[in-house]
Amino acid sequence: MKPRPDRALLAVAVTIVATAFVGAASAAQDAAPEAQAWIDIATVSGMAMPMAGMAGNPAAVLGSLFGGKSGGNSFGNSHGMAAGRWVDVTVKARANPNLDEAQLAVPERFLSPALRLKAATNAPPAPLRDDEEIKREEPEKPKGRMLLYWGCGNEIRPGQPKVLDMASASIADYGKFFSARSATQRGAHSAVGRPVWPNPDDARMVPPQASLVGEHAFSGKGIPEGFRFSLPPAQDLMPPLTLEQADKKGATSLSWNAIATARGYFVSAMGVGGKEDMVMWTSSELPDTGFGLMDYQTNAAVDRWLKEKVLLPRTTTVCSVPAGVFGEHGAMLRLIAYGDELNLAQPPRPRDPKLKWEPLWAVKLRVKSVANAILGMPGQDLAAGAEQNRNARREGNRERAGEASEAPKMPQPIELLKGIFGR
Repeated sequence: MKPRPDRALLAVAVTIVATAFVGAASAAQDAAPEAQAWIDIATVSGMAMPMAGMAGNPAAVLGSLFGGKSGGNSFGNSHGMAAGRWVDVTVKARANPNLDEAQLAVPERFLSPALRLKAATNAPPAPLRDDEEIKREEPEKPKGRMLLYWGCGNEIRPGQPKVLDMASASIADYGKFFSARSATQRGAHSAVGRPVWPNPDDARMVPPQASLVGEHAFSGKGIPEGFRFSLPPAQDLMPPLTLEQADKKGATSLSWNAIATARGYFVSAMGVGGKEDMVMWTSSELPDTGFGLMDYQTNAAVDRWLKEKVLLPRTTTVCSVPAGVFGEHGAMLRLIAYGDELNLAQPPRPRDPKLKWEPLWAVKLRVKSVANAILGMPGQDLAAGAEQNRNARREGNRERAGEASEAPKMPQPIELLKGIFGR
């Protein structure tokens, strides 16, 4: 007697579930490493904005840009927009959850003596999970409309822009419009029991020709002996991106230097259009606001988005912003080169998933290079004007400072930044 079709299907389903359960039960549970470290490395070039991130006070942004006091080397600059070479380091020890200081021995070509890590007195609680992807808050909803353009080229492509009308958009419309790719995981961060570098006790600047290639070693109370590893050239500080711009009948031709260790590139621009419109453009071949892409991304995500043509291949060094996207209003322009993320552990993870993995230590290292500019204006011009202003103020010559602030083209980026940040 043949089994009924529904019973046959049920038997197959039970077999699949049972097999999956047995497989899951046989897989060994990995142990947390006795010590974990994170190192974020960033090279930022172009328009000088000495601040710890875009979410800062707009007045502070404008003040630091035009003669304000720079904060020097402080933890978190690898995620900010201050021009320079930045390295942020964090470490934790399972045996000492209240670890408040540690050391990282680094190659002499980087800094000597060793880096001194200190826990911040006002650090937030340690996160429950360190491997989670960072969930980004949606940007504040501005008035008017949001217009999204995408793709490199001299002309706006058919079917663009994608428009979100704030007055009539539903919650679902907002969700679709702001949907953005991101695979940014937790990196160097400040928390209780996790000392960081740089800090007020050791805020040495990274020298212009510094290199991280070579031997590194963590030490501290609760950190196991033998936390040593070597960094190859692929994880060294990336060269600065030199972004060039040229007008081509209204389109803006962008070009930049090739970076040998870059895995891929992404370009985005944001500006105002009219009185209440926010305009965005990205180099992606698919509509993406790019809100989540101007940061470190995992290697697997970069490779996937390269295939989808959301990111530009490592061999690409040119891209054009189509004519008519921003008109005469200008935009803030950003270019990122993704480096190789490196994850090391001792001992390495076993190939056999049934074997339990008990790492002594682990370290995650991420690398990127970013360039900031005003569309249609090289970032160097803006930085030079800011430096001229600072020099004039140091000399106490207010009249000269006033002349510097009235240099050609300077008011345009000021108004642009006010428009972007002041909504």
